[in-house]
Amino acid sequence: MQLKTYLNFAGRCDEAFHYYEKHLGGKIEMMMTFKQGPMEIAVAPGLKDSILHAKMTVAGMELMGADIPKAEPMRSAYLSLSVDSDPEAERIFRALSEGGQVTMPMQETLFATRFGQTRDKFGMLWMILHERPM
Repeated sequence: MQLKTYLNFAGRCDEAFHYYEKHLGGKIEMMMTFKQGPMEIAVAPGLKDSILHAKMTVAGMELMGADIPKAEPMRSAYLSLSVDSDPEAERIFRALSEGGQVTMPMQETLFATRFGQTRDKFGMLWMILHERPM
């Protein structure tokens, strides 16, 4: 059994996955537009270049996504990314916060030397942390 994450974007999946690939060191393994998909999929003409399905690996985990016209920003869940150093936590937090909204500034906490929460410019909620050694 595997638990995987699937993200819905309102027309920015391609941009988001390339952004994550650049800033999180991920690797896009597949990206298919609606016009490349099965012919029986009925889609509005303006959506033909939107992403039907994308898949990438980030930090050893599979992240998938698609463009869903009525997709809304995440509300009750976070993508949590644990990193190996304070500088890496700061770098990734800055990248994911760019054009987004910081919900908790990067700081030291009881459980982490660096911890912050942000909503990225694509509407996804992130927690970035460098855990405190126990």
